[in-house]
Amino acid sequence: MINELIEISKMAGKAIMEVYKKDDFEKQIKVDQSPVTAADFAANDVIISELKKKFPNIPAFSEESENITYEDRRNWKEYFLIDPLDGTKEFIKRNGEFTVNIALIRDGSPVLGVVYAPDKDLLYYNTDSTHAYKEVNGEKSELPIKQTDKDSFVMVASRSHMNKETKDFLEELQCKFENVELVNMGSSLKLCLVAEGVADSYPRLGPTSEWDTAAAHAVVKASGGEVLQYGTDQPLVYNKENVLNPNFEVTRPKL
Repeated sequence: MINELIEISKMAGKAIMEVYKKDDFEKQIKVDQSPVTAADFAANDVIISELKKKFPNIPAFSEESENITYEDRRNWKEYFLIDPLDGTKEFIKRNGEFTVNIALIRDGSPVLGVVYAPDKDLLYYNTDSTHAYKEVNGEKSELPIKQTDKDSFVMVASRSHMNKETKDFLEELQCKFENVELVNMGSSLKLCLVAEGVADSYPRLGPTSEWDTAAAHAVVKASGGEVLQYGTDQPLVYNKENVLNPNFEVTRPKL
């Protein structure tokens, strides 16, 4: 299955890049005030169509699936959870930090995930519960790849959503560690940097939705890291009635 999900993510990435290369493209503001573009819809159409062809018995739920209610999905034991274009703000800024996210959710937990950044030809995915990989320009490495310096602490934060709570978290780290490095990144690539071992922590102390985290969550878990509800030892769970995630922290694999 994972090879087919990778193929679908790259097809969606191609549709995104066709819009990205245009001088201008259609942009709208949704009810929640988040932006959406023609690329979001193009990628969504590709993913939903291909999943129906290849996995007709597994339902799919996307950020753009406005017609699917909780009553429709509440009894789903297994389904695909999709963000066809994660990091739309980064897409609009044209900085390349946007991804296609496809996850397989089983009993409320992500078991497979593909995160594909088409502008970077960068791919993160897992094949089972203990094996996760990064591919860039066709070169494949198993995660985690490296360990951060023990004398320093690397924290990842959103490029577009740096709030007071996150700044306070950073200040607390600066009191604990002599050297603290802040890395700003867009989209689900933030979680992947932790899975890779490049960063120690990604605290998300602000709103996100299930489709923002599911695919990368699967990758983090398979690499040996964790995605926990903030201040607890409980992981994020999926297929809730309210798709908003609680605050959470991603912590790196122990090497």
